Amino acid sequence: MAELSEKRLFLLDMDGTIYLGDRLFDKVPEFLEKVRQLGGRYLFLTNNSSRGVEGYIEKMERMGIRTTKGDYLTSVDATIEYLRKEQPEKKCYVFGTRSFYDQLSAAGIPVTREREEDVALLLCGFDTELTFQKLEDACILLQQGVDFVATNPDWVCPTWYGSVPDCGSVCEMLYRATGRRPKVIGKPQPEMVQLALQRTGFSPEQAVLVGDRLYTDIACGVNAGIDTVFVLSGEGTEADIAKYQTEPTWVLPHISELYEKLEETT
Repeated sequence: MAELSEKRLFLLDMDGTIYLGDRLFDKVPEFLEKVRQLGGRYLFLTNNSSRGVEGYIEKMERMGIRTTKGDYLTSVDATIEYLRKEQPEKKCYVFGTRSFYDQLSAAGIPVTREREEDVALLLCGFDTELTFQKLEDACILLQQGVDFVATNPDWVCPTWYGSVPDCGSVCEMLYRATGRRPKVIGKPQPEMVQLALQRTGFSPEQAVLVGDRLYTDIACGVNAGIDTVFVLSGEGTEADIAKYQTEPTWVLPHISELYEKLEETT
């Protein structure tokens, strides 16, 4: 097993790992400072496509953590990369929030919120502005044969009161209605980790992914060939290891335990 003391790039899930709702977990500021003291780097990785990076910067600021745009890597970033390389110039019907739409538009992706004749791709994200009209439009487009892409497969998004349906749950509804499944871009696919390594210059051996879900976070790290820390502060439980047959490198109850281990070993 690799040593935590060797790690310099910490890829951190957010919801359920760093915070829950508007509550920052214990020892997060100390942990982030420790990474900096080691000469390392951290990136916040999230499958949540419902808000732009600016929203995360503001949220973290309210919780006492100052961040910059360069501290984040989202499923929208990875989706934009995929669309540019694999689906160039295709007009996308955006099934998601206004923020999601605006991020795609600003990146030069042809987008619409209407069921237009030249739509070639249905792009589904976590939609906190969900309407039945979007569901109906999506079903019509899918049954017309347009391509289908989703930012992430998460079943739920954790909140302070429990969970709400995430992109994966909506895609399952669409599958039940149309028989179509999407090409998934975000975690657990390895592209987000690969993009993080490319942007930072660290090696896979120096990287570790920290998250609260086996089927997205930890599976992403495994698929990308890096070590992982499974924290039990969000959606996941130890029983998930057998359920999903995905083995994390380390299992810890909370990110504060990760901080303590770094303190002990460095």
